[in-house]
Amino acid sequence: MAFQLNLEQLRKQAKERVRERRAGGQEVRLADVQFELAREFGFASWPTLKAYVERLALEQPFHVDMAYYRGRARGVASFNGVSLPEARRELAARHGFGSWRELRRHVEAMHSGAEPPTPFVLAYQAVEAADRERLVGLIDRFPDLILLRGTNGNDLLGMAGAHEIVSLLLERGADPNRGNDYGWTKLHQAGYSNDCALARLMLAAGARTDLFARGDGGTPLVAALFWGHREVVELLGREPLNLRVGAGLGDLEAIRQLAGTPAAGAHRGFYRPHGGFPTWWPSEDPQEVLDEALVWAAKSDRVGAIRLLVELGARVGADPYRGTALTWAAAKGRVQSVRALVELGAEPNQRGTFGGLDHGEGVTAIHLASQAGERETVLTLLELGADPLIVDNLHGGAARDWASYSGHEDLADLLRSPPPEIEVQLADDGGATACGGPQDRDDI
Repeated sequence: MAFQLNLEQLRKQAKERVRERRAGGQEVRLADVQFELAREFGFASWPTLKAYVERLALEQPFHVDMAYYRGRARGVASFNGVSLPEARRELAARHGFGSWRELRRHVEAMHSGAEPPTPFVLAYQAVEAADRERLVGLIDRFPDLILLRGTNGNDLLGMAGAHEIVSLLLERGADPNRGNDYGWTKLHQAGYSNDCALARLMLAAGARTDLFARGDGGTPLVAALFWGHREVVELLGREPLNLRVGAGLGDLEAIRQLAGTPAAGAHRGFYRPHGGFPTWWPSEDPQEVLDEALVWAAKSDRVGAIRLLVELGARVGADPYRGTALTWAAAKGRVQSVRALVELGAEPNQRGTFGGLDHGEGVTAIHLASQAGERETVLTLLELGADPLIVDNLHGGAARDWASYSGHEDLADLLRSPPPEIEVQLADDGGATACGGPQDRDDI
């Protein structure tokens, strides 16, 4: 039975079966045929099938662990600026339930097996397992799976990881430009994860590079530049070309043209890729715009842009939003940017914020380099005067503790007894990028 589920159609089909069987001399009740039809679709009863079909236009619960929904509710609360109870009620309503308790009862029933998994849950499980054969069978039987949305408005394409599954879903009609509740498309995910192959796949399917997610200006390019990715950005256009984008791209001409103009701080409504980062309200303050651009230049190791921005008035020690230029350069292993920033006046032991509220408070650059396992960056910071014994304000850990917690025991051992003299041999990173072709180093 390969058709899009429709309650009226299902009722009609049940009645037609009753008429056919009664015409053949069978004694049959409509309720019996409805139950039979429900079981054919994998549902325990007709009311369960009916409830599923009635919720097809809504978000589909697809996880069977309430911890997932609690986390999503916290994200809704953070993004919308509402209380957690309000966010829970909203999330339940998105799924077609009158209360958080009703949603919880449904999820717990799926978890216990009291309610069998819906077709969307089975499709999600096939996507997660990259089980192409199983997913093909489900889509053949339930073509509307391509159109359905799960929690936060994520469809199967949005949740697919394996490129083979992404290709299958696109072939079956998935919209390459369909975003979730936050506008996040698959091309945004390619930018976020620095996945060049996925970006090419999506672009070939018609994905747009100018769609905003999580705020004004949140294009796939900006999602990539937020994390300092240098490879995938080559594929994602240049929108919106404000000062921080020009800095992240290392476009010195654009920086000169934009600095001090209203366009420099335009389209900065996007400031975080997910709710794990705290709320912030970017302003039009020219100093903030310059300081943020410096951070974005440091993330992407654009040394030429760093020097130009400081010349234009950017402050090397500024912490505009969850991280100074030096801490971000350290976290990303950008050795050349670390050296340039210290040369320009950045204090190696300056404390600041980083990441989520439970991530970094009173942290220094060497904390972040140690956590990331960036050995060369750690050695560079030690050479430049970083103190590995400073403890952060939130967790009370020194650099060695951050390294050990993240599983970098060799680096933790080094930090327990740093050598008195350190020589750092900078790596030549001017070779091929992950997207192919030579990496442009003209900005240094």
